[in-house]
Amino acid sequence: MGDKKRHTLPKRIFINDVDRYSSMHIAKFLSTSRAGGEDSEEEEADTVESSRRGEAAFQIVGTVSPSSKEGDGDFLLEKYTSSTRGELLERLLECDVVVYNISESATQQPVEEATWAITALSAEMENFKSRKMFILVSSVMTWAMTKAQNPEESGVLLTEEQFRRRRPHPNFRKHNNVEKVVLELARGKKSKLVGYVVGSGLQYGKGENLFNYFFKESWLMQFPKVPLFGKGTNHIPTIHVNDLAGVIQNIVELKPKSRYILAVDDSKNTLEDIVKVISDTLGSGKINKLPQQDAIAMKAFTPGELEYLNINLRLDAFIIKDSFSLHWTSEAGMVENMASIVEEYKDTRQLLPIRICLAGPPAVGKSTIAEKLCSHYKIHHIKIKEVIEENLTQLKEIVNGSDPDVFSEEVATAAQKQLEQINKSMEIDEGRLSDHLVFDILKEKLNSQPCRNQGFVLDGFPRSYEQARLIFSDEDTEDQDLIPKKPVHNTEITPEHVFVLDATDDFLTKRALGLPQSVADEMRYTQEEFVPRLTRYRQLSTAEETLPDYFDEQEIHPQHIEVTTDDSEYTGVMQKIIEIVGIPKNYGPSAEELEEEDRKRDEERKQKETEEAADRKRRNEAAMAEMAAQYKEWQRNLSEVERQEHELLEAHSLPLRNYLMKYVMPPLSEAMLDCSKIKPEEPVEFLAEHLLRNNQQP
Repeated sequence: MGDKKRHTLPKRIFINDVDRYSSMHIAKFLSTSRAGGEDSEEEEADTVESSRRGEAAFQIVGTVSPSSKEGDGDFLLEKYTSSTRGELLERLLECDVVVYNISESATQQPVEEATWAITALSAEMENFKSRKMFILVSSVMTWAMTKAQNPEESGVLLTEEQFRRRRPHPNFRKHNNVEKVVLELARGKKSKLVGYVVGSGLQYGKGENLFNYFFKESWLMQFPKVPLFGKGTNHIPTIHVNDLAGVIQNIVELKPKSRYILAVDDSKNTLEDIVKVISDTLGSGKINKLPQQDAIAMKAFTPGELEYLNINLRLDAFIIKDSFSLHWTSEAGMVENMASIVEEYKDTRQLLPIRICLAGPPAVGKSTIAEKLCSHYKIHHIKIKEVIEENLTQLKEIVNGSDPDVFSEEVATAAQKQLEQINKSMEIDEGRLSDHLVFDILKEKLNSQPCRNQGFVLDGFPRSYEQARLIFSDEDTEDQDLIPKKPVHNTEITPEHVFVLDATDDFLTKRALGLPQSVADEMRYTQEEFVPRLTRYRQLSTAEETLPDYFDEQEIHPQHIEVTTDDSEYTGVMQKIIEIVGIPKNYGPSAEELEEEDRKRDEERKQKETEEAADRKRRNEAAMAEMAAQYKEWQRNLSEVERQEHELLEAHSLPLRNYLMKYVMPPLSEAMLDCSKIKPEEPVEFLAEHLLRNNQQP
């Protein structure tokens, strides 16, 4: 019973560097896996029982770097940072399976750590209570210099049977050496440590890693053509990262006899094939071959990444085909499965288009708010007039053969026909384009790859229920009988957020008429044009079926926002819209853009500090000058007070002197003369008696 209970426990698996692309997705895959291997009958029965209970087959633990973000590795049972080798060895000894992934990097650190781990575990093997497994996930770069046995035969595939003949890329010799260490582990049933080496193809899938540059450039469409560095004729062995995780799961569960296993899909694609299909699916469909050194100059790839992309191998993995039970994510490879890979890429990175429609009367601020939203969300500003002008320009360029290498004869013929239709429509209607052509041009723009990738803001168009139905409906609008009561809209181009801006007629009229004449003429906000436009908008707003009604029917409920006179910068409006739409679902700033933003912030901070210091200095100088002026004034006032007090004392002292000279000084002088003559023994008493004796009343 005790032995059976032991088998029901999930296997504990250690994986290194779980905050990096490859190990992270392998760990996520295994953490959600359910048991399903082909072990002994007893183990298989216990596995089925665990699966029925919905228990996970594996407990995943692993290391993350100290610089990892908060939340990295939350799917782990335990995660370790900054462990010493002694502490890490204790963690490894607690596990049934140790997976060391060195497939992503040519640097020495992960290779050295893997070498240490296998050596340390081998030294502790005699103390193992149960058998352990060590899986080294290496790279096909250890095959990079391998030649076919018969050089005269072309197109020959290399297989696992020839793994002893593999010759590594010069920068992957240490990978090859640690592979040999793992493969030299003691064999046989008595060995308590069994080792496997997985030769992984270049990994793709999920949010992408090595191929991310091509996906990102295709998605952003910052270049008219996606750069391809070098000739691109080399064959690249690849595997979806989930399929690589599936290979590891099968090794853990099946314990195959072969210790070296190639993990590559069935594709034999060249780099050019891969980049071209990425561009076709996600971008413009065009590629631009550039010298390989441009990849470094453009900071597209590091030299180490280019080594991976320069590999030229055609490999065939028969073990995972014949012996493993893989539920393939992408067996046929990138080119055949690019549509699903792109959807997975968008979903993993949350690169979701944001589609917004702004409606409202003229002069309410739709264009200004649209520009602010486009800047905030990095999406495309759709103005119907500009879209038509852009379409006409493109058609003329195609017809005039500005780039004959890009546009085929069929495309040029179709463009010529469309241009003729537009010109004819404008001639008939005095320069105006018929509605159905406007709608076709707008739908073509909304279906363009940039709008499908990033999204858009529709600025004031469509204006009516009927226009919205004809643009966004998936139904055949020509057969009115087939149109359902609730129209089915095209989810790829229909806005997911609709905002109806409004303000009072008085406010709108004052704003329009307050513009400079040149701006009013350009925007058709002159008095002769603005008032009729505002009247037409109010009429459409009170129609039986309005634009907001259309979106309500699609369960896309418009939000009504009042624009007020005290919000000239639309701060309140923008805040409300952003709260409803949410955070941007786009690529954040690049490293260069972040560096530039940091530089600007640093400059602004220094400038602000300089201005504040200069302001403090000016204030201090002004305060000192004011204090000096106040002190000088105080000194002047003090001198004036002293002068006035002296004059007052002088004025008060004049009567007293006269009194003393008349009544006091004569008798006192006489008494003092008599005293000096007689020279009594008590002169003071003599003076007192003399004055008293001779005192006469005045």
